[in-house]
Amino acid sequence: KREINYLRISITDRCNLRCVYCMSDEGIQFLSHDQVLSYEEILRMVRVSTLGGIRKVRLTGGEPLVRKDFIPFLERLSGIHELDEITLTTNGVLLEEFAEEIRNCGICRLNISLDSLKAERFHGITRRDCFERTMAGIRAAERVGFDPIKINVVAMRGANDDELVDFARLTLEKPYHIRFIEFMPIGETNGWREEKFISTEEI
Repeated sequence: KREINYLRISITDRCNLRCVYCMSDEGIQFLSHDQVLSYEEILRMVRVSTLGGIRKVRLTGGEPLVRKDFIPFLERLSGIHELDEITLTTNGVLLEEFAEEIRNCGICRLNISLDSLKAERFHGITRRDCFERTMAGIRAAERVGFDPIKINVVAMRGANDDELVDFARLTLEKPYHIRFIEFMPIGETNGWREEKFISTEEI
């Protein structure tokens, strides 16, 4: 019998980046606010889910930190005593501002997306000039005591494959866990091509 104790919740479809592996140049049609669960509805869903054995929750987006009043919601979520673990996936752009508050809410682990260690290349992949803000967010997370910090890297041939060893080397110097993720087709919007794909085995 398989035990299901983990719930992943996307709290928004909005994002402050436009990563090439996530959407097309034209972007996507975002949901209207009345189509997205309210914080009250999310909290109720989590409370009901704990009755069925859910003990771990991961918050994702889009980018969770762009949603208004995220920290007060996080405080209320962390007050659900049946939960053993709340984790957060973020692109790090707003993390410098919120890292300490997130930590104070009892969040035990962060996953941060970072696809290049080079500012110009980061700009090309994300279509936004936010490299320094993302790096500042990672440093802030380290400063307030997140350990380990998990960094997600989407590996793409011809885009960042020459940096994979550099990312791996960071684990020798920092409290980082690097997770290389295969570039996968998502509908018809993310420009997936077989020649860009790198398998986990090759990585």
